[in-house]
Amino acid sequence: MSWKRLLYVLFVILVAGISALSGAIAGGVAVYSAFQKQPSQPITVLQATPDESKTINLSTTQINTTITQAVEKISPTVVTVVGTIPGQLTIFGPTQDQYVSGSGVIISSDGYILTNNHVIEGTSSVSVIFADGSQVDVTIVGTDIYADLAVLKVNAAIPGVAGLGNSDTLKPGETVIAIGSPLGDFKNSVTVGVISATGRSIDTGKGYQLEDLIQTDAAINHGNSGGPLVNLAGEVIGINTLVVRGSGFTSDVAEGLGFAIPVNTAWAVAEQIIQKGYVSRPYLGIRWQSITPAIAQAYNLPVEWGVYVADVFADSPAARAGLERGDIIVRIGEVNLDENHSYINTIFNYSPGDKVTLEVYRGNKRIEIQVTFGEMKS
Repeated sequence: MSWKRLLYVLFVILVAGISALSGAIAGGVAVYSAFQKQPSQPITVLQATPDESKTINLSTTQINTTITQAVEKISPTVVTVVGTIPGQLTIFGPTQDQYVSGSGVIISSDGYILTNNHVIEGTSSVSVIFADGSQVDVTIVGTDIYADLAVLKVNAAIPGVAGLGNSDTLKPGETVIAIGSPLGDFKNSVTVGVISATGRSIDTGKGYQLEDLIQTDAAINHGNSGGPLVNLAGEVIGINTLVVRGSGFTSDVAEGLGFAIPVNTAWAVAEQIIQKGYVSRPYLGIRWQSITPAIAQAYNLPVEWGVYVADVFADSPAARAGLERGDIIVRIGEVNLDENHSYINTIFNYSPGDKVTLEVYRGNKRIEIQVTFGEMKS
């Protein structure tokens, strides 16, 4: 390359550099001038103040459902029942007192409380704890072992009275609420489920069945016994009484098999207890033993189902009617005693003073005996 061409290239580069520098200076001056013409303004930084950073805005929307309304209505009437079972004197010395607990519900403005018989059975003293935590002593007005019900009386101001529904109109699938104190510690716990079935029977293993029970999958645990089963109107439609975890015929474990006594039955029993101090039931006056096919085969009996008369009490309706020790009763009225019709539940279909015909086997001879029921005070 000649020196002239080299000189020309250097000149071009120099001119381009000066032009670029001049443009940058001119732009900077223009920007500076623009800022000088604007009024002075502080630069704003978006940052929460210390107080604003601690403020949390919560929604005040009222979540008020049918279930919450029913619970609010019934909760003040639900109580925790606490009882003391006195210690026993044994060959090793006296045992300590035991404490039991369950639930109950206030059913009268006079202070009557409904609970289960098995909650207070064997107790020497009973008290109840209201929803607000206050505790008062109560008296046992009366009990009925066959319905597993008991009525208590509190002589103090009560927080409310439960409304009673109609258990005869219940249908499977209806939503129900169970309220009680599971394990005695978790007071006024609420569980929700449905009515699984009505008209259920449970064998107590004591020669009679609890009949016409309400089955529900609402969780019922130890301590819920005696508490109310409630509909969506906040009305008591049952008294929770037991839960079945499994069967003696299988190792399977079931969940959601809770049972309650229909409130119509419970109220009928409670009315008698309040008025009389006991439940009036028909009385025959025998000591008896159930007969099943296995027992019949073992002892070569002439029938597979019935009750064996082990003893006849003196001056009882059975004695006056001519029943004898060794007789086997197989029918009461029009009902044959069998797997689904126990002796106790069958005679409970009658009232004291009713006359009925018994079908009896005396040896291998079938006879009929007329009997008039007396009154048994449960």
